[in-house]
Amino acid sequence: MTAEQPTAPRTPAPVGLRERKKRRTRDALLRAALELFTTRGYEGTTVDEIVDAVDVSQRTFFRYFASKEEVAFAVQQMVERHFVAALAERPAPEAPLEAMRNAVLTAWDTIGEAIMEVVPIELYLRTFQMIESTPALLAVHLRRSIEMEENIARLIADREGLDVDADPRPRVAVAAFSGVMRTTGQLWGRGEDASLEAIRALTEAYLDHLGPALAADWRGAPA
Repeated sequence: MTAEQPTAPRTPAPVGLRERKKRRTRDALLRAALELFTTRGYEGTTVDEIVDAVDVSQRTFFRYFASKEEVAFAVQQMVERHFVAALAERPAPEAPLEAMRNAVLTAWDTIGEAIMEVVPIELYLRTFQMIESTPALLAVHLRRSIEMEENIARLIADREGLDVDADPRPRVAVAAFSGVMRTTGQLWGRGEDASLEAIRALTEAYLDHLGPALAADWRGAPA
């Protein structure tokens, strides 16, 4: 018998041509849809107009997206998943609010490249503003936020070894954190600086005030 040859380390398989083409088509549909939504209005844009802008069929559109609504929230969903993944990786000794704070700042530090592979940052900002100003989408956004908060509360409860339905603290902490995130998102959306650095700095500043804002005595504490 001959000695067994050492196994060469495995490298990730390169993305095939077919998969790259599918990704390019999806990204093109997403960019076209968001450009149309933010210039003509969400309700004033049809699927026909989106596919015409990319020169594909409606069948191709529905191969990638179930609806216009799904396209409108596609980048936001990517950002949310990035945050949840960052939170799941936070060290166990971190307290819940500390873990959420560090996770969101880490997410903003690392998500920019992923966003820009799909859409320009300024288009992401315009999409955020469009969602906030479109009643039908704002209702969906609020529903998705509630679902997201519940998922995060359960993740926090698991980190702390708690029963989320018996102990209110995970949901209370997540509600406070989510309120800050909604406020900073709205301020960023109304501001002149559309950079990710701007929303990161704003988020950090407001999260740093979360503890003092929850203190019993505001009059004796510095702002």
